[in-house]
Amino acid sequence: MTAGTIEIRNPADGSVVGSVPTAGEDEIDAALSLANETRAAWARTPAAERGALLHTAAERLRAQADELAAANEAETGRPRDEAREGVLAGAGTLDQYAELGPVHRGRSLLGDPGATDLMVPEPRGVVVALTPWNDPVAVACGLLGAALVTGNTVVHKPSERAPHTGQLLGEILIGVLPGGVLQTLQGDGGVGAVLAMRDDVDVLAHVGSTATGRSIAASAAATGAKTLLENGGNDPLVIDAEVDPAWAAGQAALGAFANSGQICVAVERIYVHEAVADAFLAALVKEAEARTLAPLVDRRHRDHVHSHVADAVERGARVLTGGAVPDGPGAHYPATVLTGCAPDLRVMTEETFGPVAPVRVVASFDDGLAEAAKGDYGLAATVLTASMANAQRAWRELPAGTVKVNNVFGGAPGGAAHPRGRSGNGYGYGPELLDELTQTKLVHVAPPG
Repeated sequence: MTAGTIEIRNPADGSVVGSVPTAGEDEIDAALSLANETRAAWARTPAAERGALLHTAAERLRAQADELAAANEAETGRPRDEAREGVLAGAGTLDQYAELGPVHRGRSLLGDPGATDLMVPEPRGVVVALTPWNDPVAVACGLLGAALVTGNTVVHKPSERAPHTGQLLGEILIGVLPGGVLQTLQGDGGVGAVLAMRDDVDVLAHVGSTATGRSIAASAAATGAKTLLENGGNDPLVIDAEVDPAWAAGQAALGAFANSGQICVAVERIYVHEAVADAFLAALVKEAEARTLAPLVDRRHRDHVHSHVADAVERGARVLTGGAVPDGPGAHYPATVLTGCAPDLRVMTEETFGPVAPVRVVASFDDGLAEAAKGDYGLAATVLTASMANAQRAWRELPAGTVKVNNVFGGAPGGAAHPRGRSGNGYGYGPELLDELTQTKLVHVAPPG
């Protein structure tokens, strides 16, 4: 593999943002060699010192939030205010792990009174973190913060769709840390694939598409690396009878159209009870038509989104609003509402990852819940209902790592869940992520003689 360059165009108008050189084999070799050389010293660094460095990194991140947000907007089209919120969320995550790391603990065992028995967490070693473009700072800070505070060294490859943002993030964090503890490598999927196949990597942490996640898992099966994978989702929204259809439409629009639908836990498919379907659809169309969306990340991704819409229309779905590629520069796509969606359409079975709300009208809550429970993904799901009994059934029966009732993006800080099926494996975020990034050593100490 030879080094090259990545050229980024602004998805709002197609103008060139800049280009970034990509890593070749020699650079990958050097980065992993340095990560392995420095791992022992970093593991010996007291956890409180590692946490203090993360606090400093969080402060510097906040100080450069505007610069990071501007880079994010230029590369991905994410509105600057939203991008800045993502930066601040990332800084908050670093602070969280700065506090959690030093109190992450093992436990003692009750064995022979004359001996000591301990279960002690230790860093796993070298972590390769492959992070996405849709929230490039916040997501990266979760993986990087947890890995670093537990004593691992990290090689980070940000998405090739947000390389300038990833480079700046790396410079800010690397400026705080000892040399070699964190390194940034640029590149596309080819660079990620080479990193995934290396025997000198202990953890492969990936947030992104299911196809890439499965490729990483296959590589890890050969090398023995641990995997942490948060991959694609096809998150359902189930709307019960007797809910306010206007309120439900607002929830559906937020879930389907926020960040132009480019959110891992976006609402991807909607099942609405026939008792409120007409009013809900009318309100959802109003919500969609009232929104001015930021562009999609690039035209290649827009082609993917529109292919799902075109497949749905060709196979009998109706477009109530949106659904057409606009003229002009950039990668814009309108908020789109589809109805009459059969359960086997691509827009109902695959991850669209765009501002599309496909709706299927169902005869009962039971029918909606049953259809929502089908599919190969299991990232998240939402249910809107006034019935406590239905809410309890839903969160118990839906095969997803996260189930939200009456709030599409609700949740307390520090939550962690296991994705199911094609959506990946392992905890993401929360104190539990520290367990994923450490390994337990059982220690038995007995007196001599």
